[in-house]
Order: sequence, then structure tokens, then C-alpha cells
Amino acid sequence: MRLHELTNVAGATHRRKRVGCGEGGGHGKTSGRGGKGQTARSGGGIRIGFEGGQMPLYRKLPKRGFNNYQFRTNYETVNLSDFEKLDPSITEVDAAVLKSARLIRSTDSLIKILGNGEINRGLKITAAKFSASAKAKIEKAGGEAIIPSSEES
Repeated sequence: MRLHELTNVAGATHRRKRVGCGEGGGHGKTSGRGGKGQTARSGGGIRIGFEGGQMPLYRKLPKRGFNNYQFRTNYETVNLSDFEKLDPSITEVDAAVLKSARLIRSTDSLIKILGNGEINRGLKITAAKFSASAKAKIEKAGGEAIIPSSEES
């Protein structure tokens, strides 16, 4: 199955609402926007959480604890099965090779190799992290899992 072969479930799509095309269409005059005011205007509307000037709930409640979200480390993941897509003449794999094969988005991001699939040739793979199963499979195939030291980068 390909992306262009996908179809919607029956009832998932609706006809576009034709507004401002006369009273007979059911969406004439105010075009479903009610009367006058802020919400009737183009680009109008109130922001999420606004309570008419009353102190909003999200400002009333105490803020507690620590959230690590902004300090997280993001890894782009590559499965061992993806290495079958690479050119057979390649023996050393790094971020540039994976980027040219479109397996990762950016050469700047950190890469983690996961052990899903099999690898049947010895490759020297350079990445920030390897899962235990991926490292075992790479070494079993005669390859090498290289984690660059922080001094080089």
C-alpha cells in the first residue's frame, strides 16, 4: 500500500460550508457568525484561556516542580534494517552518509542506532548511541559500532 492509494473512511469528509451565498443556502447574512462583535470580525476571536479579564485559571494555580522538557536530548533513530538501503560499496557509515540516503533529517542531530532488523555485512557505524541488540548484531556481522568522544566534536 502506498500513500496515494489511501482513501478516507466513509463519512470522514464533508462538503465545504458555502457561507455568504444568500439566505436560501442557510448560511447567509451573518454567515454563521452570530451577531456583531469580536468573534464576528475577520481575524477576530479571543485567545485560549482568556476569561473575559478575570484572572485566568492557569495564572491562579501555583506552579510547582521541575520540568525537564526544554533540556531533553533528542536523537534521530535509525534501525539496522535501514542499512540495507545503502549502497553496497559503502563500508563506513556516519551522519553524512545517512543524510545522503535520507535516513536522517540533519547531520547536526544526534543519532541512535536501534536493533530492529538484521545486518549482513560488516559496517563501521559512527553514532552517538547504540542499543545493546544493535551493537551485538553489528559486531556479529563483522562490523564496528563507534561512539565518537566528546573531545572530537
